[in-house]
Amino acid sequence: MQQESGFGRFVAGKRSKWITLAVWIIVVGVLSALWPMVNKEVQNNAANLKEDSPSVQAEQVAAEQFSGGSSIPALLVWHRDGGMKDEDLQHVQKLFADWGSSPVPYQDSVPPFDKMPAQALKAQLSKDQSTLVTPVLFKNDADSDQLKEGVEQLKEQAAKEFGADPFAVKQNAAGEISARVTGPVGISIDAVGLFKNADFKLLMATVVLVLVILLLIYRSPILALIPIVAVGFAYGAISPLLGLMASKGWITVDSQAVSIMTVLLFGAGTDYCLFLVSHFRHLLQAEESKGKALLRAITETSGAIAMSGFTVVLSLLALLLAKYGAYHRFAIPFSVSILVMVIASLTLVPALLAIFGRISFFPFIPRTPEMEEERARRKGKKAHTHRRKKESFVGKWVVTKPWLIVIVTLVVLGGLASFSSQVRFTYDIMSSFPKDMASREGYDTIGKQFSPGELAPVKLMVDTGGQDVLGAKLAELPSVNEVSKPQAGEKNANILAYDIELKMNPYSSEAIDLIPQLRATAEQSLKDAGITSPAEKVWISGQTATQYDTRETGDRDTMVIIPVVIGMITLLLLLYLRSITATVYLVLTVILSYFSALGLGWIIIHYGLGADAIQGAIPLYSFVFLVALGEDYNIFMISSIWKKRKEMPLKQAIKEGVGETSSVITSAGLILAGTFAVLASLPIQVLVQFGIITAVGVLLDTFIVRPFLVPAITTLLGRFAFWPSKHAEVKEAAASREA
Repeated sequence: MQQESGFGRFVAGKRSKWITLAVWIIVVGVLSALWPMVNKEVQNNAANLKEDSPSVQAEQVAAEQFSGGSSIPALLVWHRDGGMKDEDLQHVQKLFADWGSSPVPYQDSVPPFDKMPAQALKAQLSKDQSTLVTPVLFKNDADSDQLKEGVEQLKEQAAKEFGADPFAVKQNAAGEISARVTGPVGISIDAVGLFKNADFKLLMATVVLVLVILLLIYRSPILALIPIVAVGFAYGAISPLLGLMASKGWITVDSQAVSIMTVLLFGAGTDYCLFLVSHFRHLLQAEESKGKALLRAITETSGAIAMSGFTVVLSLLALLLAKYGAYHRFAIPFSVSILVMVIASLTLVPALLAIFGRISFFPFIPRTPEMEEERARRKGKKAHTHRRKKESFVGKWVVTKPWLIVIVTLVVLGGLASFSSQVRFTYDIMSSFPKDMASREGYDTIGKQFSPGELAPVKLMVDTGGQDVLGAKLAELPSVNEVSKPQAGEKNANILAYDIELKMNPYSSEAIDLIPQLRATAEQSLKDAGITSPAEKVWISGQTATQYDTRETGDRDTMVIIPVVIGMITLLLLLYLRSITATVYLVLTVILSYFSALGLGWIIIHYGLGADAIQGAIPLYSFVFLVALGEDYNIFMISSIWKKRKEMPLKQAIKEGVGETSSVITSAGLILAGTFAVLASLPIQVLVQFGIITAVGVLLDTFIVRPFLVPAITTLLGRFAFWPSKHAEVKEAAASREA
């Protein structure tokens, strides 16, 4: 206790408060000047699958054996209602002649459409003669920015050739030719563009939302700015720290991670600030000295803030166990941001409160009854003093009707959780795009005019000793639209490759489910042909195979990370509370809250917004955030009850603990839910769905689990809530005798 008070004087004393502020200014200034900001070091094309993944190994075989195997296609979709004209086709041929002789940046190759006879090119048109799809192949190692540079030049040259920009023409515009870039290149460019464009909008929306909520809750402009300033300073340190790590190659950061990190920082960071601010305001109503009140507030909240932050940091670090790159890359940026934000909450925020003192709460300044009376006498008015109630209606209710509350809340949460079993998942990145996104419009046109599988064919390679023992069997599969003639490997003629065009969206779950079937068909064909070790002589590459490995890797990561997160949180709570009973029911309530959030989120997303499925990565992301952040609120409330039960009977401690923490946790929950809900305003379905599920999870935890279920369970368990702490039982018994 004394040690914590010493820490308070160290960061928020009469002189040290200025030193603390100066240190933060210097640190942020120096780091920003010396190291690059994280936004400058993002890599949006970093590999998500490890080299031992089957699809990655297949890509290596394709690159070695087939000249086009190492290229990624940009599909140019040309369309004119009523049919393409001869002059349209001539313009396309002229463009491909130019690109063949003078490639755009990062272009690998183009098919010789310019050398095709007119009739042969017309045969490539759709049945109604309105659409033509022409691929331009780019280098496999080009990132999204480089691909965009090459595609932009394609568009510029097309605009010059046609005399107008066909890529700017609306789809199905009467009498005009339109063009869209889709395929893996177009999808990659659009995906990265969505996140880049979202960063500034997301930041501004989050700041405005936090400011508005703080102003509505505390009605103090100064107090509303203090958490924002603290988050700003924290980000000023976090960005160059992560930028340095990324520039040195220690970590990889993408735009999606930066976007979610911004939300997490404002949401969780503001919460930590509020726990200290709220307690400080409460103490100012009983303590005349702002310095003593602040030191006591730091003493009584710093442990819970540090514990909560440490819980979140360790939970996020568990993502380092992930094999899937996108999950793994989140671990360090998110955990570093929370760690720095906790440090800011325990140092910079106390210093700012010490500098402003009671003025922080202007115009509704908290004062002691004596100060109110003195102020009223000076103004010649009668003082309106009243004793603030520590108890609340909810606090009284949970100790008088705990069984009713436990049963009702479990029925509600259990009912919502039951919907989580109905959730369907998708790995189709196209479904995450807005319908007017260029790559999605191009894909939709391909789906209407040709086979959807043309968007991204599956490449199946087999070592058959040069025998075509597979082509006919592949063509017989009901889900296959077309199979190309086998192509022999350039370095090993025994390896044959088949390009398989599916009848369905190659990014859909149905297509992904076909990969094991294709592999089994190929292996059985090799076995029937007497070829030994067939499993080692089959390789499948392409976007569908990559998505299959993505799903399998994601499922593996979920099975590993979720138990680890639960285990770490359980261990931390056990060390902090020293109660097995409390640890068990706190962890179980948060897990129940998570499944309830997933179920309610599915109801909103599926039945409300009409989505057929949610993105496959969302359950793991939501679990890590909701379980870690959900324990924050339990820790703050239980800490208050634990402290009070040493001085009073448990039921009274629960009444006052719930009453004392209800307003601040409700405020914090609204802000955290609000910041995640901001994600739902973006035109990216994966973030919309993640934002909805996380926001409803925070609200369920804030308004049901924390104020009702947890204290009601604590009431029912009585002194056994502290088991096996003998010290707790003795103090509880002593308090009961005194009462």
